[in-house]
Amino acid sequence: MFKLTRNPDIYHGRNKDYNFFEGWYFKIVHPHRNITYCFIPGIFLSNKKECSHSFIQVLNGYESNFKYLTFKRSDFKASSSKFDVSVENNHFSLNRINININEQEIKIMGNLEFNNIIKWPDTLINPGSMGFYNYLSFMQCYSQVCAIDGYIKGSLDINGENIDFTGGKVYIEKNWGKAFPYSYIWVQGNSFNSSHGAVTASIGHVPMPFTSFTGFLIGINANNKFYKFTTINKSKISIKFDDESIILEAHKKDCILKLRGIYEEKNFMNLFAPREDKMVPIARETLQGRLEVILYDKKSNEIILNDSCNCAGIEFSGNYKELMMDNNY
Repeated sequence: MFKLTRNPDIYHGRNKDYNFFEGWYFKIVHPHRNITYCFIPGIFLSNKKECSHSFIQVLNGYESNFKYLTFKRSDFKASSSKFDVSVENNHFSLNRINININEQEIKIMGNLEFNNIIKWPDTLINPGSMGFYNYLSFMQCYSQVCAIDGYIKGSLDINGENIDFTGGKVYIEKNWGKAFPYSYIWVQGNSFNSSHGAVTASIGHVPMPFTSFTGFLIGINANNKFYKFTTINKSKISIKFDDESIILEAHKKDCILKLRGIYEEKNFMNLFAPREDKMVPIARETLQGRLEVILYDKKSNEIILNDSCNCAGIEFSGNYKELMMDNNY
């Protein structure tokens, strides 16, 4: 148990037979073209044994095309000691993926290597991106930013076209537990125009025994330094919505973050996520978002990061516009 807590990247379901899910999210972005794909391998263990299965969700961001590919439960394999999972003939780890998909009118083959991986800095007390919440055994849903940034080497043959992703960006995260949050917001980008930056932000409803609250974690890597705005470090956050855009501001003692995520409703796809013992299309995501990010240092009165990012991921679920009603600073 302690090994799983200290290394949230690895598989947590070895002793689970039902009422459990786990999935890893791999987003890859081409270095020059607006080509973005996402692969989500995982496993869903239902209270009804016949409904349990493994899966790979495939997102084509440029065409806003989504497929949910199902496999037998036995097709899922995972290492007990490191981040290493496979679904049928598809292999996924922190440093590479091997894709062999040929079904539902999708044919994707190839190998990608990931290097210069930047992980979320953690400690013994606060392991992973969720921190000490990883030590609590009753959480509805756990999350982990496995790699906030990294570079790609290799190519994929996608429906007969060889696409070289070398020099592009990769982002990796995961979720596991009993069900997805009933309401949440997620924003991510690491393909900035003029700087080496990366940002990820999650805000969600967190049920606890006898109560609930809105929790959030925001991580930014800029100029080789990592900045955190989280519930744990007592940051303050405000979220507003404009016409097809989300405006997020986060404050802590020494920094201010201002982020605008711009999207078009027509580009959203409905991803599957666990809810009430089913995998259902409750997560609306686009990979064609645009982020405008300003990170400001209060002490030095200097701007740390002021840049924009294309091919950003933006995702909403549930009553997401009501999340911050009682949490604005």
